[in-house]
Amino acid sequence: MGVGSDEALFQSLLRLGDNTLVLGHRLSEWCGHAPALEEDIALANTALDLMGQTRHWLSLAGEIEGKGRSEDDLAMLRDVWDFRNVLLVEQPNRDYGHTLMRQFLFDHFHLLMLRGLSESSEARVAEIAIKSVKEVTYHAERSAELIIALGDGTDESHRRMQDALDWLFPYVGEMFETDAIDTEIAAKGIAPLPADLRPAFDAQLGAILDEATLTMPSDAFAHKGGRTGFRHTEHLGHMLASMQWLQRAYPGAQW
Repeated sequence: MGVGSDEALFQSLLRLGDNTLVLGHRLSEWCGHAPALEEDIALANTALDLMGQTRHWLSLAGEIEGKGRSEDDLAMLRDVWDFRNVLLVEQPNRDYGHTLMRQFLFDHFHLLMLRGLSESSEARVAEIAIKSVKEVTYHAERSAELIIALGDGTDESHRRMQDALDWLFPYVGEMFETDAIDTEIAAKGIAPLPADLRPAFDAQLGAILDEATLTMPSDAFAHKGGRTGFRHTEHLGHMLASMQWLQRAYPGAQW
């Protein structure tokens, strides 16, 4: 059974918005706790960029859905199984090396996806992507520079970055998973097929990791389930409990 056009677009927009929402919140958890003031500010600014993108994607998703839900409703009043983000972005910060590696892996996928979306046949999607690609270009440049600096730094920084890469790489494959929703959206020229982005991603990743003296894991195993809501890690539930509690406790509160 095919997916209805509006439903397919709605689900695709949720995937885009949930990725930036969840990762933006994860980065915000470093506010006041980063290892250096410059990094504290940089992560906060990246989180703000991602939250701004989230508002655009989820606002459009609510409009396409046609049930009167705003971006705030979609962010704050859905349960874990209704989220469509990839599992990578919900992984906890652990240490700063894990945070940077998670950002690096997502940034380079995100930039490729946004470039494709910038040529979308859906004008509203293209408009959001064109604005977002400018921010994410900087995100990708910054995360790559840090991965190289720390990977090819001290023995300790190298070890930590390799450990982070080994831990997070099994979450990469899901970003390129392609299902019936992706196929329908791609057929209409709205978005590229995620699978088609993998060769460019691997080439970019390989070049940067070589410069960082880091070894790309050879295991092809990939965790899946986040994009469909079929399976999320326990970390997302804990994160949403923190993120949503005020709106849940005081519905409709304004300030």
